[in-house]
Amino acid sequence: MRGDVLGYVVRRILHSIPLVIGVSIIGFGIMHLAPGGPLAVYTLNPTITVTDIERIRIALGLDQPVHIQYLTWAKSMLTGSWGFTFFGGRPVLEVIVERLPATLILMGTSMALAILIGTLIGMLGAVRRNSIFDYLATTGAMLALSFPTFWFGLMAIYIFAINLGWLPSGGMYELGEEGNPWDLLRHLVLPVMVLTLVLVATWSRYARSSFLEVIQQDYIRTARSKGLGTRQIMARHAFRNAVIPLVALLGVQLPSLFSGALVAETIFSWPGMGRLFVDALNMKEYPILMGMIMFTALFVIVGNLLADIAIALIDPRVKLV
Repeated sequence: MRGDVLGYVVRRILHSIPLVIGVSIIGFGIMHLAPGGPLAVYTLNPTITVTDIERIRIALGLDQPVHIQYLTWAKSMLTGSWGFTFFGGRPVLEVIVERLPATLILMGTSMALAILIGTLIGMLGAVRRNSIFDYLATTGAMLALSFPTFWFGLMAIYIFAINLGWLPSGGMYELGEEGNPWDLLRHLVLPVMVLTLVLVATWSRYARSSFLEVIQQDYIRTARSKGLGTRQIMARHAFRNAVIPLVALLGVQLPSLFSGALVAETIFSWPGMGRLFVDALNMKEYPILMGMIMFTALFVIVGNLLADIAIALIDPRVKLV
């Protein structure tokens, strides 16, 4: 890696540290302000006495001042000890990592399809501006963005799983079919279709605006005056410049993609991190919730960092020094 690029990466990482600290402080405060606090799973249990709760409070260090509790927790997070679940006593990091592959499969597939389809629709909409295709694409995107994800999910289950019976309504595998790629594909269709639909609507609008701005530049007019066809112009001159804002969009969309996956995983009983978050919230598993807040924050920050690095490498206007 070149020295200027390495220096740029180091600076971006250093700039991200205060953000991580801020997220950790806010998340830690929310867990303490939640009804019942970190001991809600015990205080709401009628079979546990006040003496037992006080003993647990001391064992967990909750009798210490809040800032001491935060520093102790932060030190444990940095050393890889993210605590243990209330139910089962399993390491929190192990539980999160166990659910991570399912979410990555769902999110990765949805994002890849959204980028491919959305960029194509946006590029065609820019090239054929004010055409019937452009109007239909714009109207379809506005309609897709007007309805919530859970509504699309419920409609997909009702049509394709209940009425037609073509696809399973939820889960990742049928019982006894674990590891079967064909069965995984069948269960993946509906949640991916729902997530991709919303992402394509957003991605196509940004892609259209980006390509539209690029093809109106002077160097594109010069290329046309030289007799180059539309395909050659888009491939050789327009695509690289138009894709730069889309790379930035990819990093920005990670939080919304995770929130969409949370809804889709809940509706389709997909055993990923989104479903884990909802289950932990219902069971008041604050160690898991705190771990997932930090894991998601790091995931988003790393995604934005990679997007910044990619922009710096492909956009000569970005100064690395």
